[in-house]
Amino acid sequence: MHNAKLNRARNFTALTIVAVALAVMFVGAILPTPLYPLYQHAFGFSGITLTLIYAVYVLGNLVALLFFGRLADQFGRRSAMLPAIGIGIASTIVFAAAADTAWLFAARALSGFSTGLAAGAATAWIAELHGGTGTGAASRIAAAANFFGCAAGPILGGVLAQFAPWPLRLPFVIYMALLCAVAGAILFVPETVTNPKRFGEAALRPRLGVPRPIRLQFVSPAVSGFATFSLIGFYAALIPNLLGESLHQTAPAVAGIVVCEVFGIASIAILSTAWLGSHAAMFSALALLLPAAWLLVGAEVVHSLPLLLFAAALCGIAGGLGYRGSLEVINRIAPADQRSEVVSSYLIALFAGNSLPVIGIGLLSAAASALVAHAVFAAVITALAGFAALTGVKYPPVI
Repeated sequence: MHNAKLNRARNFTALTIVAVALAVMFVGAILPTPLYPLYQHAFGFSGITLTLIYAVYVLGNLVALLFFGRLADQFGRRSAMLPAIGIGIASTIVFAAAADTAWLFAARALSGFSTGLAAGAATAWIAELHGGTGTGAASRIAAAANFFGCAAGPILGGVLAQFAPWPLRLPFVIYMALLCAVAGAILFVPETVTNPKRFGEAALRPRLGVPRPIRLQFVSPAVSGFATFSLIGFYAALIPNLLGESLHQTAPAVAGIVVCEVFGIASIAILSTAWLGSHAAMFSALALLLPAAWLLVGAEVVHSLPLLLFAAALCGIAGGLGYRGSLEVINRIAPADQRSEVVSSYLIALFAGNSLPVIGIGLLSAAASALVAHAVFAAVITALAGFAALTGVKYPPVI
């Protein structure tokens, strides 16, 4: 009995370390968000360039997912996490030393690669350390850690940029210390891959695909994830500019608070709605995407910060429910022997949603105006949510 309690305590401690490490990795993904206006002022780049800087992060994610996502299965969780943290440290150094726009592209690509590599390894590690009978609770822990890290990043960057010296240096110095701390802690977590391969035996061939029998059922959660992450991506990339240009709120801390609100509420939604079924969670998110998108446009029209904060809260709830619900639907319909390919295909949809609409908004803003671009974006979100709902009703997951 004593040994069993001791083992549970050790597993809980190890799981906590990995969850915190995952959260810290995602701090770096959103840390630069409130700093973008400062970078624009310092380096003089355009709004389109800003959207590309944001989107190159997703390119790093895709490379990690497609070519290196299987390394944690082959060499062990720690053997993937430590290099991921090392690449995150390299990204942080490039950010801290940035002298022009090209440095930002390099730093964001490295950041995307490091978080993409860490996310797969840490998520699997959490599931194995959790040791429960199902994957639902472990998935919620991993997803919540992801979003909690994304919530902490803009607060760290925004508050330090506004109230501390060296606004484009100090946030990254502190973040580097956090990365070093979690790297040290990871060394004490037990490895869960029992027969790791030797280096040189790696299989880097991408594994993607959706089996024909579930393709129609795959459409609804994939489109739901795309739409959900499109709206989340808007907040993560463009909210500081919207605050400055339309609401005349230029303080980095304000931008950090708004983005933190989105991801913080998303984390709480994930952890507090375990009672809600996956399909119901996904449909609830689709319903919430419409007011979240259009209230964002309304806040811009009437120049209302309270309305924007309300829209951000709805976006957070939709983000948490949409991510959890659609991912759980994917896990339910994916054949056990092709789960990796199906989940990877789903993640591609999420990453595309996180980047492509942001690029489109940047191009349309330059051609017309920001308000027109944002209204078109809200209309696209509405259409995608409607399409996902209709296909989800017509082709529900097999129970």
